[in-house]
Amino acid sequence: MSRSPRRLLVTSALPYANGQIHIGHLVEYIQTDIWARYQRMQGHEVHYMGADDTHGTPIMLRAEKEGLTPKELIAKVWQEHKRDFDAFLISFDHYYTTDSPENEKLAGDIYLKLRDAGLIEKRAIEQAYDPVKEMFLPDRFIKGKCPKCKAPDQYGDSCEKCGATYAPTDLIDPFSVVSGATPIRKVSDHYFFKLSDPRCETFLRDWTQVRTPLQPEARNKMKEWVGQAGDSKLGDWDISRDAPYFGFEIPDAPGKYFYVWLDAPIGYYASFLKYCTDKDLDFNEWVKPDSSTEQYHFIGKDILYFHTLFWPATLHFAGYRTPTNVFAHGFLTVDGEKMSKSRGTLISANSVIESGFNPEWFRYYFATKLNDSMEDLDLNLSDFVARVNSDLIGKYINIASRSAGFLVKRFGGVVVDDAMQNPLLISIRAANTKIAELYEGREFAKAVRTIMELADQVNAFVDENKPWDIAKDPERTADLQAICSVTLEAFRCLSLYLKPVLPQVAAGVERFLCVAPMAWSDINTPLSSQQPISPYTHLMSRVEPAQIDVLLAANS
Repeated sequence: MSRSPRRLLVTSALPYANGQIHIGHLVEYIQTDIWARYQRMQGHEVHYMGADDTHGTPIMLRAEKEGLTPKELIAKVWQEHKRDFDAFLISFDHYYTTDSPENEKLAGDIYLKLRDAGLIEKRAIEQAYDPVKEMFLPDRFIKGKCPKCKAPDQYGDSCEKCGATYAPTDLIDPFSVVSGATPIRKVSDHYFFKLSDPRCETFLRDWTQVRTPLQPEARNKMKEWVGQAGDSKLGDWDISRDAPYFGFEIPDAPGKYFYVWLDAPIGYYASFLKYCTDKDLDFNEWVKPDSSTEQYHFIGKDILYFHTLFWPATLHFAGYRTPTNVFAHGFLTVDGEKMSKSRGTLISANSVIESGFNPEWFRYYFATKLNDSMEDLDLNLSDFVARVNSDLIGKYINIASRSAGFLVKRFGGVVVDDAMQNPLLISIRAANTKIAELYEGREFAKAVRTIMELADQVNAFVDENKPWDIAKDPERTADLQAICSVTLEAFRCLSLYLKPVLPQVAAGVERFLCVAPMAWSDINTPLSSQQPISPYTHLMSRVEPAQIDVLLAANS
């Protein structure tokens, strides 16, 4: 692992401005945030960008339903999303919107470069059209009977009953979700990014299979699409939509708009461009093809196709650098089942805060589940209560509460310098490299498990030395001060290791121990007798099982 300073541009997927942030979303933002915070602790230059994804037909229709303009709607939702991310301590350096002048300019420039490279083609296609609303209908805005199993009320692209996929024109008795009218077929000119071009196929085969260290599952999935030379399954990508549509108009095609998935990932760069302008950074230095910086995208596995095929091809053929890597995670289930409104398990981020939960409980619990694979995660609510109370309160927080009082009351908060080289502390510090490697590799579950094993050793040390008994013996005063010094230094080390996961608790520990904000290298800078600690203050409370009932009731 490199020890030289790195320069990292980090993103999470852009949440769509058509709904609330829920705990399924938070898995990704917490994963990204932990990794970004760890990198900052290593002393690297990190810029964590985010934005709301704001364009498309659903935004336009929801705004109309609520009696708002699309811009009014996305401004309102932006405030809600930013509130929720702040509550869960997601440390965006800049949080923006895809409906920005920077994004419009970048999207237009990228499109024109693709066009000039001969990778844009106009062709007439037949689509479903709502004669009442006078608009073309996306597949998800058409319903009808499944052509395979005849199940009613199925979407225009797939059947939730039997799993069949089909074209909207195959539906039986189709109707528009928007107006209820029967769609008609209408021809319109659309613009396509020619991913089937041999240049794109060759580039993507190299980028996904050779050049980029994608996760094995992701690489294998992309191999199904890029194949071998001559057997690619890549089709051309429709990047345009017809008016009425909330988005950016295509520069050389009046009345045609960029499909939301064209300008949404460009929104990563638009957010960063705005940030660079405000911070006087050189944007081009980060995005040019030969940039020495690094670029990482954290996403859900459901949008892997867009981020490992469309996005790198768009960047490469428009003259920009491509991502260093794309990290995909699995979906979140609750108690082993898909999140459900009726069961109260489609839990909004804001309801967690309103129900009195500590957001760091969720940060920790998700960390115990996250690894570098694309496998799904489960939030087991009973396990959540037990894990938080056992690990965070029983094993970790109690270390400080069991020893700080003695040190403050009996010794003025002063530690013994000679105690800082106790064998237990040497062992805890020696785990530094292993834990760092696990954080770097996004193996958060293994990192947390290793830290809690160290916490077990510290608690065993306390139980073996019994400071509460020693405190009764006037002749063992020096032993009491040394034991409490070892215990609190161990607590400092554990807090440093947990800081990417529990930044709020870590800040409280830094205040309590009177130390500067901890960097990763501070593992070898122990507490000193020159700086007395402050009286212990409450750092975290237990989860009460009754709180789960309150949370589920708030979401049912």
